[in-house]
Amino acid sequence: MKKSTLLEQDLTEELFQEFSQAPELGVDCEMMGLNPARDRLCLVQIGKEGGPYALIQIDEQAGAPRLKSLLTNPEITKIFHFARMDCLFFKARLGIDVKGIFCTKLASRLVRTYTDRHGLKELVREFTGEQLDKTITSSDWGNPKLSPEQLKYAEEDIKYLFKIKRKVHEMLEREGRMGFYKSCVEFLPVRIELDRLGYGDIFEH
Repeated sequence: MKKSTLLEQDLTEELFQEFSQAPELGVDCEMMGLNPARDRLCLVQIGKEGGPYALIQIDEQAGAPRLKSLLTNPEITKIFHFARMDCLFFKARLGIDVKGIFCTKLASRLVRTYTDRHGLKELVREFTGEQLDKTITSSDWGNPKLSPEQLKYAEEDIKYLFKIKRKVHEMLEREGRMGFYKSCVEFLPVRIELDRLGYGDIFEH
């Protein structure tokens, strides 16, 4: 099987069964914008380390029951970069409460306190030595015909997550911040619901 498969609406049964056996999956989303009350969820990338990867063009009205089954399975770790945003869109646009979250951005902010750069591009550079091209980020992900450049970008947004997770997990353990990280992840569903309801930083003065 080739590494990436572009799908409409949901996973195939074959990929669903394969992903159901994985201990962890990389997940990312592409949207028309960053406001879930206005902007639709266009593409979901999900896959195993080393592949295969599924790039699913989402039909919000039809839903994605196989994808939902994976995302709500707490036995499978879902690795995100900035889970707060991706899971907000899953909640607001598909009614999915994601379980089993690991967020590389959150972990980075807690443990890579020697820098203020926590984007995926920076983490890929530091932990793999490779350069991630982010120029396609702001493009029309709602277009039914995605370009080869968009598809390549979408795949790369998840394929590095596994190595980054291992690196920041090791750092959290080493620096004694794993408990703090787990507490933040436990709070994440509350933060996502606050975002969905339009609250800002409720801890501000």
